[in-house]
This record gives sequence, C-alpha cells and structure tokens, in this order.
Amino acid sequence: MLDDTQTSAATAARPKDSLGCLSSHLYRDLELDTGEFRFHRKCTRDNKASAVAMHGSERGFLIGVSLKTGHRRRIFSGHRWTSHDFEQDSIYIRDFADDYKADLQSGFDFVLIELSRAFMANACYERSGASVPRLAPLAGHKDPVLGHLAQVLALTLDRQSEASPLFVEQLGVTIGTHLLDRYGNAPPQSEKKSRRLSSLQEARAKDMLLAKSQDNVSIEEIASACNLSRSYFIHAFRETTHRTPHQWLLERRIDRARDLLKHSDYSLSEIAIACGFSDQSHFTRIFSQWVGVPPGAWRRQACN
Repeated sequence: MLDDTQTSAATAARPKDSLGCLSSHLYRDLELDTGEFRFHRKCTRDNKASAVAMHGSERGFLIGVSLKTGHRRRIFSGHRWTSHDFEQDSIYIRDFADDYKADLQSGFDFVLIELSRAFMANACYERSGASVPRLAPLAGHKDPVLGHLAQVLALTLDRQSEASPLFVEQLGVTIGTHLLDRYGNAPPQSEKKSRRLSSLQEARAKDMLLAKSQDNVSIEEIASACNLSRSYFIHAFRETTHRTPHQWLLERRIDRARDLLKHSDYSLSEIAIACGFSDQSHFTRIFSQWVGVPPGAWRRQACN
C-alpha cells in the first residue's frame, strides 16, 4: 500500500497537459493554435475529482467558459481558498503570471481561450493607450456574450479542417476586445459614436478580401492597409456593411457559387474549389445554411 509521499509522487508523475489538467481524465481534448490565440476544448467523461497546479509564467491570460452546468472547483490563494460553482456560460479568468492551484471537484466541459501577452498589450494600447494589460481574476461569473462565442468556438474546434483563418482571427480579436472592455483596465469605447469606414477604406478592404483565395488574408493586413487597429476595423466594417468581414466574404462566395451553378456545367466539387471552400461537403453545408437548400437541389430548381 502506498504512503502519502508515494501517492503524491505517483500523482505528480502522471502526464498533464499544457494547462495542468491530467490528460488521462479528458475524453475530449482539442486545440487550435494561431500564435496569438490558442483555443482548447477540455471535457471529462465523469465526475472524478482532479487538481491543477501551475507556476507563474509569461504566457498571457487564460479564459475558461463552461459549456454546461454542474462544475465546482476550489481555488487556493496562499493558505486560503474559495469555492466556485459553474453554470453554463460561467467563466473564469487567469493571469498566467500568477501561480495557480485548484481542486476540480467535479467533471467539466470547458472552452478555453489563451491570449498571448503581446496580443493583449497591443489590444490594450489600441483601445486606451495603456501599455500594460490587466484583467481582474474571477471565477464562476456568468457572461452570456462569452458563452455564445464559446459555443461557436466549440463547433470550430470540432471542424478544424474547415476553420477559416479569417474567422478564427475575428473571434480572437472580438474576445480580447470584450475582455478588455468588461474586465480590464481599458475604458470601453462609446457605442454611440459612429465608426464607419470611408468609401476608400471600404473599397480597399473589399478588394483585399476578394483578391486572396482560401482566406489567405488576415484582418491585421486589411486593417493596416486602412490605417486602423484590428478591433476598430472589425467594428467599422460591420457598421458600414452590416456584416463581419468573414460574413461578407461568404456572401460573395455564395453569390459566385449560384452563378456557376446556374450558368456552368461544373461539378459541385469543382464549384466548391473555385469558390474557395475546402471541399464539396464544406460547400454543401455552408450553401445549405445560407440559401436553405443544398446546391444540387438549388441548381435543379434554377435550371427548370
């Protein structure tokens, strides 16, 4: 029988992931790393208790969003601790610079967003002129906005082969902006102030979106060409066109696909590639969502 010292040593020797979770407890463990942002889906199969312990580092900030109700954890600070219950859309915020120790007293299903310190510093400076980003640590706080974005991220992580880099970048910037506005040291910008692109900026942005295939253009490139920050550009583009850049580009691709379906003999797989979709199944799924019927059915109706 193992004594306490042997048990502790055995536990410490068990493999852990990059966030301190015991890998053996996870039945779903997904990751999408863009450099600036790292998105995770961590899910346990049962309610086994586990623990997380990590030393401070310069990795940046971690935001966890619970996808379901029922998780409970005890977070330690020195010799003190606090307990937190997580419902669906409950979040926690960690600064990786701080040591972290927590007992996870039940199972969980979380989307986790890791934002690099460099990204947060740049975003903070763009919004307020402050050079040092700060996010107030918290746990168990409900945030429906992040809850909605986490659901989108969960679907994106499940279909990484179809994930648009443009869309993923938009998500990361949107999440970082929301965090700074609501929990950080950057004063929120007035929503009443009009933020629209000039006609020249709008034309330049649309030209750049259309000129690059397969989303090989970044929000940062387009915003820089318009002499704007990324967060400002995304808001201004949406206010000007009533679409996010990714939505606007998808509409153009769907329009192009409809034209080819009606006026060409290309196969569905050829149209999918010509319009910038990853494959025929991706094209069929997106076309059906936007138009309401699959492309094959739409072609038959349009050509009758």
